[in-house]
Amino acid sequence: MRKILNIYFLLLAGQIGFGQAHNPIVHADVPDLSMIRVGDTYYMSSTTMHMSPGLPIMSSKDLVNWKLESYCYDRLVENDAMNLTNGQNTYGRGSWASCIRYHNGEFMVSTFAATSGKTHIYTSKNIKGPWKEKSFAPAYHDHSIFFDDDGKTYLIYGAGKLKIIELKSDLSGKMEGTEEKTLIENASAAANAPIMLQAEGSQLFKHNGKYYLFNIVWPRGGMRTVLIHRADKISGPWEGKIGFQDLGVAQGGLIDTPDGRWFSYLFRDNGGVGRIPYLVPVEWKDGWPVLGENGKVPMSLNLPANKSLIPNIVNSDEFTRKKGEPTLPLVWQWNHNPDNSLWSLTERKGFLRLKTGRIDTSFVSARNTLTQRTIGPESTGSIALDASKMKDGDIAGLGLLQKNYGFVGLKNENGTKSIIMVSTKGGKAVEIEKVSVSRNTVYFKAECNFKDRADMANFFYSLDGKSWVKIGEPLKMPYTLPHFMGYRFSLFNFATKEIGGIADFDYFRIEDKISEK
Repeated sequence: MRKILNIYFLLLAGQIGFGQAHNPIVHADVPDLSMIRVGDTYYMSSTTMHMSPGLPIMSSKDLVNWKLESYCYDRLVENDAMNLTNGQNTYGRGSWASCIRYHNGEFMVSTFAATSGKTHIYTSKNIKGPWKEKSFAPAYHDHSIFFDDDGKTYLIYGAGKLKIIELKSDLSGKMEGTEEKTLIENASAAANAPIMLQAEGSQLFKHNGKYYLFNIVWPRGGMRTVLIHRADKISGPWEGKIGFQDLGVAQGGLIDTPDGRWFSYLFRDNGGVGRIPYLVPVEWKDGWPVLGENGKVPMSLNLPANKSLIPNIVNSDEFTRKKGEPTLPLVWQWNHNPDNSLWSLTERKGFLRLKTGRIDTSFVSARNTLTQRTIGPESTGSIALDASKMKDGDIAGLGLLQKNYGFVGLKNENGTKSIIMVSTKGGKAVEIEKVSVSRNTVYFKAECNFKDRADMANFFYSLDGKSWVKIGEPLKMPYTLPHFMGYRFSLFNFATKEIGGIADFDYFRIEDKISEK
């Protein structure tokens, strides 16, 4: 009777549920997740690569519904690639897979970046920051930091051949007098198959005195696969096996709940929307974590129901700010480092102002493009644009950013304003349709359909914000490795002839199917 009452009270408290949550737990681009629990709160770090600010930190009370809390850095590094200057960019690079830990009352998040050539470690006593940075060369690939019971701190990294080093206690670099050692000579061998992507994405855990190392591997002709190695000592010997193989859901680790349940957090490559997080239940058998339900990804989970990603992961913005509110909420990220002299929310109250400061040749080379994630299965973004201060050759509007991008915008050309829809074909931007307009205020909308990997978008314009006209043609949104990121709603303004033009955005509004119900 007492057990039944306990379950009843847990249900009332919303701590457990039966078949309420569904996979994916976040239908948006939140890849390379690393997760911890501190008390009754879960924390997660993820990858946003070339975006600024970067290395997002999120929190949750139920493992399903997440909220952005901070970014570990405002600008990863100052160089031409991160600044989109001198013809350089860092699309698909920037900072990659991170590791989040909590040790001695302090949060620690680490990442690595080919763009900087370094490993970056950020620490804070508060999940909201401010974060203090320490960085050192080289950039240790897909590493996992582990605070062992002997007081030593280790870093495990690599691909195929996995290596281990000991870090200084202050996390400022490799411990002097210690050597890099090989942890597992060929971690991919546990897959027992020809390999396309060698074992990487290390995440290390300890449970009941044993060490467990999670990796992803991709057998040739197969799917993304979870590998698990275990050992009695961190130095080995390690024994490994396939830990999970279903739907390509892989790469992540272990998390437990306050009531003693276990899950594995993983993600799936899911086309144009990006790489999306999943949870699978875990049971312990014979000293191994056994993932999934009969080896499969369950579509429902005994966790509280998924809520809309609005407003905690993405959100609308009317660009009005009260005293004390952040200039830009955490849902926004710039494409690369912005030039902060060329945007404002105060020059014209209630508007985001984007100013041109150089000549650009394309949407992807333009600086100060402001972005948010698209979300699945279907989502819509819309804007209102005042083009009265745009100059000859300026193009401003609403885009969907990836290598094969598309946008709807207003083009000011030889004293004539036109609404244009542009799509990428064969690596080149092609103007699909052009409509002359005489108004300075226009409205644009992009509708995205990621349902069943349709990965299609349509663009619209309006002259009154109420009646919409489809323009151009549907945009096919493939996930491409050069950008390595899901499509993003993007507000932009770039010059092709002269600088000093201004585009004023009155609002950005996002909708999804969940929030419309």
